[in-house]
Amino acid sequence: MVQKSELLKVPVFADLPDDQIEWFISQCQELNIKAGETYIHQGDPANSMFVFLEGQLQSRGEFGGETVFFNSKAGDIGGVLPFSRMKFYTVTARAVTDCRVLRFPVTAFPQLIQKMPDLTQRLVGLMSDRIREATRVEQQRDRLAGLGKLSAGLAHELNNPASAAKRATSQLRATMKRIKDASHALGAHDLTAAQRAEIEKLEASLVQQDGPPPDTLTISALEEEIESWLRAHGQEDLWQLASDLAHKNIQPAALDRLFSTLDADTARAALVRIAASIEIANLLNEIENSTSRISDLVRAIKEYTYMDQSPVQNVDIVKSLETTLTILNHKLKRGVTVQRDYQRVPFLVNSFGSELNQVWTNIIDNAIDAMGGQGELRLRTYREDACVVVEIADNGPGIPDKVLPHIFEPFFTTKGVGQGTGLGLDTASRIVRKHRGQIQVNSKPGETRFQIWLPLAESPSN
Repeated sequence: MVQKSELLKVPVFADLPDDQIEWFISQCQELNIKAGETYIHQGDPANSMFVFLEGQLQSRGEFGGETVFFNSKAGDIGGVLPFSRMKFYTVTARAVTDCRVLRFPVTAFPQLIQKMPDLTQRLVGLMSDRIREATRVEQQRDRLAGLGKLSAGLAHELNNPASAAKRATSQLRATMKRIKDASHALGAHDLTAAQRAEIEKLEASLVQQDGPPPDTLTISALEEEIESWLRAHGQEDLWQLASDLAHKNIQPAALDRLFSTLDADTARAALVRIAASIEIANLLNEIENSTSRISDLVRAIKEYTYMDQSPVQNVDIVKSLETTLTILNHKLKRGVTVQRDYQRVPFLVNSFGSELNQVWTNIIDNAIDAMGGQGELRLRTYREDACVVVEIADNGPGIPDKVLPHIFEPFFTTKGVGQGTGLGLDTASRIVRKHRGQIQVNSKPGETRFQIWLPLAESPSN
């Protein structure tokens, strides 16, 4: 039999009147649970509140696609609390050791609220603490999940240019040997100063030849034309040079003078060296472009996270949007075109910069998912009174009318289990409010448009 003194040791019952304690005990059923026994099953109707008097218990549930465990001990309260909307238990609970538990039925909650107002207030406070903690954990998990997705995309984006630079470096070593051998072969010929100058002039002009690369069909046709030209000049075993020359858009006519002023063997050695020089120039360009891409991505990451910068500063909204697009490029390039309509004047917002980037990320990421990775993303900025307005729109299927009123609610999601926590737009809304701004959404089939108002830090020059 439970004693009043036992219940008074439970924090939420401390200092309560004896008559209230006695009434509470009279409404309870005492449970003696053996170690290993299950007393709550996930999915069962939530019909009881539990007061743990002795022993240790463990609960297990599925949240956001993950299995979560937590322990309860003597003095804790579990199950349903007053004013809770829980209809079914969300966990399965079992005793780790032999336990004594008081079971209070939810049918007696109306009387509890009337007879024990102090206890009711404490239990509501306990429920609020649990909600805050659950929200904090889910927000942390959501941030980690978002970070994981961004990291995976960035790793892929960084790997592509890094692999290209590594591949080009490897090819560069082999090409350097070719140009060395070709230079030795050319040096074995007795060249006049004029002939040497002519070779160097032609080599420099072809290596420095710049311009957009030709399309695939043009390259293919030019490669065949160069091969025919080489065969016509008795160089049938140099067909492999045709590809390098064609990609550089070298016309056969540029090589005519080489064979018209030199004997066949000398012209051959010169051509091999020229082709190797062209390939080296191409490989160096590829390495430069790849490392520049890596540098751009690293700079975008630093700007996105505001690494090495003051956390609060005047943030250029357009720059913030563009940095976010760079970070999400791995998702955009699969089939999303971006239309920009930015006013040319800079819009500065005094802000926690990385938090605004999180707003853009959550909204743009949702838009890409809504379009199935294929569609048009439209970004627009303009001034309205003392605010900058940012519009982010997509031409996806739209948000259903029954869903639209709930999209900013925490934990509300239309995505499958493990695909979303329902905190992305809730987080975006909270950040906007933190910056004294507003956010709203309008949606219909073929267009969903988010509008975000943020106070300007200073008036932009017009």
